[in-house]
Amino acid sequence: MTRRRCSWAVGAAMVAYHDTEWGRPQHDDNKLYEFLILEGAQAGLSWRTILEKREGYREAFAGFDPQIVSKYDEYKIQSILQSTHIIRNRLKVKSTVNNAVKFCDIQDKYGTFDKYIWDITGPPIKNLFKNTDEIPQYTYTSQLMSKRLKQDGFTFVGPTICYAFMQAVGMVNDHTVDCFLHAM
Repeated sequence: MTRRRCSWAVGAAMVAYHDTEWGRPQHDDNKLYEFLILEGAQAGLSWRTILEKREGYREAFAGFDPQIVSKYDEYKIQSILQSTHIIRNRLKVKSTVNNAVKFCDIQDKYGTFDKYIWDITGPPIKNLFKNTDEIPQYTYTSQLMSKRLKQDGFTFVGPTICYAFMQAVGMVNDHTVDCFLHAM
């Protein structure tokens, strides 16, 4: 018997991502940083493109360790921009470093980024969408998250990026009702 999945989960990499990561509540700070960066990198691109370059990002950004990335200087940024294994967009790369600095500031202030970010949404929101066309690009909550992150100095964190982040880290369960993972 074939499992029913969200319609966007096509191809081995997308199916694996859908089945093992997307929509599962995440509380590990480094994973939260990773998804914040990858969702920002996706702006204007497909998730498939980012997923294909994920290992390149992992290598370029020290396994998504914000403590290390926050210390990257202009020389390191220039080096990263030479890599064909990431999206070579200067603004997005600089944002990754800036967001690492801000991420560390939040950890210093709140103890963990997890506490800070999950306080915005509260418990996971479970939606009842029948198909992916019903899923919004952003919500009131993602607008609040965007506003708060921007006030704290983060970049590439608009409401649409924040909603994609919320979906990725399980703050919202947008698996369609016919998907085998909707009930999780």
